[in-house]
Amino acid sequence: MIRLDKRILTHFDFVQPILIIPIIVLSYGLVSEASTMLANKQLVYFGVGSLFFIFFFLLPIRKIEWLIPAVYWINIILLISVDIFGVSKLGAQRWLEIPFVHFTIQPSEIMKPAFVLMLAYLIKKNPPDIKGYNLKQFLKISFFILLPFGLILVEPDLGTALLLLITGYGVLFIVGVNKKIWIVLIACTAISAPILYENLHDYQKKRIVDFISKEPSYQVKQSIIAIGNGGITGKSAEEATQTRFKFLPIATSDFIFAYTIERHGFIGGMALILLYGFLIAHLLSMNYKLKKDYFTKTVTSGIAILVFVYVSVNIFMAIGFAPVVGIPLPFYSYGGSSFITFMALFGILQNLLTFRFDPTYRFIKIKF
Repeated sequence: MIRLDKRILTHFDFVQPILIIPIIVLSYGLVSEASTMLANKQLVYFGVGSLFFIFFFLLPIRKIEWLIPAVYWINIILLISVDIFGVSKLGAQRWLEIPFVHFTIQPSEIMKPAFVLMLAYLIKKNPPDIKGYNLKQFLKISFFILLPFGLILVEPDLGTALLLLITGYGVLFIVGVNKKIWIVLIACTAISAPILYENLHDYQKKRIVDFISKEPSYQVKQSIIAIGNGGITGKSAEEATQTRFKFLPIATSDFIFAYTIERHGFIGGMALILLYGFLIAHLLSMNYKLKKDYFTKTVTSGIAILVFVYVSVNIFMAIGFAPVVGIPLPFYSYGGSSFITFMALFGILQNLLTFRFDPTYRFIKIKF
């Protein structure tokens, strides 16, 4: 007879699926209205993402955490390979093609779970003292943050590069770093900002110029019109003219927040924001419970920061408060890469939370 340890149920964090599943269901309803073909593809992504979640949930991460540096460096090699063997799409060289099957992978997406796990590994091996990390410790961890940041930046993929940068230093801020280091870092960033701007690609500069100009870009204008059209309670599918007549660009992915408000109004938009807000707050609140478990705290904080940045940038972009970048809403925007990445991340987190009572992962009991 095979029995699962009952402590799996008591340690599993059910709050996460309670908050995430409504986001997925609402997303699928909107994508279905926009395109049956896209909805069918999204179902495939849901299935693949679920398999990734199950795989990482059952993987004995604590037993094989010594492999994390190797996984990190393999991903670094993949990022370097993009510059040599990469496939270009829409003017950016971000993909690698798998031979014979003509299937492409995006190493920058695969890097996100490896990046968060590497931070957790480093912080667990060398946790901060009461005053936080000193300069030497800070620089050591910064190397592992800045390396993938630089490789992704030159693809070019400024959005993803900044995501990793903010996540990495956001985690360090939560874990603890000497205050003097932050003051110096902020001052250096402010001084070097003009130099950083001059080294951006032309299309990246254009996005910034469009953002600070008086007149928003065409995409943002249509997004704001869609949001205004939704009103308080939203419009029916026939009356959602911005989406129905294709005025709203990329309505199912980059500008799905505007599409949501056009269909479900201010109430629907606020409900979506509250779901994300509760999810982020729940993840961050878990740090108090985890205490000295720096490995799980780092993973939890990293995922919370990733979700926060994704959601903030996407929503601000839709209302004209941020430059237009290709950052989707987690679990909500159409597409496979982001959905599968976040399913893998939450599978890792649930693994660390559920099996923290038994790091040997002897959760299956067999009786004869």
